[in-house]
Amino acid sequence: MFKNFSASYAGHVVDDNLGFEGTPANDRWYSNEKLAETYDWALEIAQHLEANGYQEFWMAEHHFQPEGYEGIPNLLMLGLYLATQTKTLKYGCGFNITPMWHPLRLAEDFAMADILSKGRIIFGVGRGYHTREVETFGAPMRNSDANRELFEEQVEVMVKAFNEDSFSHQGKHFQIPARVPYRGYELEKLTLVPRPLNRPVEIWQPLVSGNPRGVEFMAKTGIKPLLANTPEPTLGERMRMYQQAQLDEGRETQLGENAALGFRMFLAESKEKAIEKARPYYEEAMKFAAPLGLMALSQEQIDSVAAGGRGGVKLPTLEEAVEGGGWICGTPEVAVEALKKAEESYPGVERVNIGSVMGMPLEVFKDQLSIFAEEVMPAFKG
Repeated sequence: MFKNFSASYAGHVVDDNLGFEGTPANDRWYSNEKLAETYDWALEIAQHLEANGYQEFWMAEHHFQPEGYEGIPNLLMLGLYLATQTKTLKYGCGFNITPMWHPLRLAEDFAMADILSKGRIIFGVGRGYHTREVETFGAPMRNSDANRELFEEQVEVMVKAFNEDSFSHQGKHFQIPARVPYRGYELEKLTLVPRPLNRPVEIWQPLVSGNPRGVEFMAKTGIKPLLANTPEPTLGERMRMYQQAQLDEGRETQLGENAALGFRMFLAESKEKAIEKARPYYEEAMKFAAPLGLMALSQEQIDSVAAGGRGGVKLPTLEEAVEGGGWICGTPEVAVEALKKAEESYPGVERVNIGSVMGMPLEVFKDQLSIFAEEVMPAFKG
């Protein structure tokens, strides 16, 4: 049953010259002052969410993006600041890109944030998808197997550090502690100082590809997945895969239990009006994502996106995304119906996340959140 409602914001300040006819993604370049407005947006969104009855606000860690698409380099710092400006809202790390961190520094920083926020920071981990940032920090990204291997060992280290009074780790990438003399004895174990107050730490991760190894690792480690509302049968297949992986670990669950669902939507007085208004944001998101390999497009289609949708190549349309169920566009009643259907299909899901799309202006996103809170959420709070 859907009980917990949240929103996500990846940190964009792009809000003009949108869509295929607008500024090409690689030609966007913003001043430092403009890029710093990301934090003003985050504060406005956080306070708006709390005032409208949402429980959580999820943000994304990314680096080196003068194009203005994803401008939050440290989720724990920003979440902790926002917690001082609000009273009850929790802040989800969606997600700390773990290969760019030393796992013990990330574990320490989260523990501090957990203590100082009184449990209002939600921990999340991810493997990353930008070569520019991950490889610059000295971690593999182009080699997916090496990236996964590093990530899994890092998570193993953090889980030990969170949950054990003292620990050691001997792996391929990390040997903890360093084998050195210390105050007259040989160092054999370390204690994370501080450790989180709220243990075991709830850990979230995006479930994107449905790779069996990744899903099995999540279930084994107790990680909870956030899944986008991808068209069926893909979503159901991934939900069942995670359910089976939990069962293999001895946990019998309802379908969707321990998972969250993310939706992309635009609400208006009609389906046609919603599609018309949302189209520039849909196209801007494609301009951002397609060259990064985040969409199932051919190279010819990717080139067409970069050329402003020209060249006679057929590209995915928002109408197709709506018909396939990947987007919800229409009246609040349509949104209620779509969410009720998802709730019935996945009875174990309790968390629902509403995402801001690349290019969506701040005031437009806030207005959408207000409509959703006033006309959709009440249908799930009886």
